[in-house]
Amino acid sequence: MRPKLVSDALFEYIVENSSPIDEFQRNLIERTAGVGERSRMQIGTPQGTLFTFLTQLMSARAVLEVGTFTGYSALAFAKGLPADGRLLTCDVNEEWAAIAQASWKEAGVADRIELRLGPALDTLRSLPRTPDWDLAFIDADKDNYTAYYEELVPRIRPGGVILVDNVLWFSTVVNDPEGEGAPMRRFNAHVAADPRVETVILPIGDGVSLVRKKP
Repeated sequence: MRPKLVSDALFEYIVENSSPIDEFQRNLIERTAGVGERSRMQIGTPQGTLFTFLTQLMSARAVLEVGTFTGYSALAFAKGLPADGRLLTCDVNEEWAAIAQASWKEAGVADRIELRLGPALDTLRSLPRTPDWDLAFIDADKDNYTAYYEELVPRIRPGGVILVDNVLWFSTVVNDPEGEGAPMRRFNAHVAADPRVETVILPIGDGVSLVRKKP
């Protein structure tokens, strides 16, 4: 997704002065363009680079993702995992999942990624309620953000991180706080008031929350 918080020129400057994406990521971006208008759901390249960096900086070995789409964010996380790391990603769309799986295989990281098709809440609730995960990412249906978050917090290790996409929702959290922006405002307030975590909203893409579970 092209960031809405910066101009096109500034976005291009950011991309040009960040680590370049690889051929597998470029190929996936091209394939995703083929799904039409929904291609805007793909995270931006700076977000992908950030996710790879964060995975490496945390020495993460277990990543949990809610919302796969065509697999760009999963590919970014998998690039940062060690060879024996694992990523569990959840989605409900078989067509998009097929694009994702083909791209992961092409990039040589498919053995690190498990895709589960079905409602993400069902998948999360099927996992042990123990802090086994280092890092998580929420980027699915916005109405369920709080429910996803509440399932993830007990499953993230102390010091682990939950990343949340679209937390500014095209600036409607301030431009239309009682209308379109209301659900995300409620979610952001819920996280900010949670004594179990520390959080900061990064003005990247459509807003990414970095939520750290307190030790």
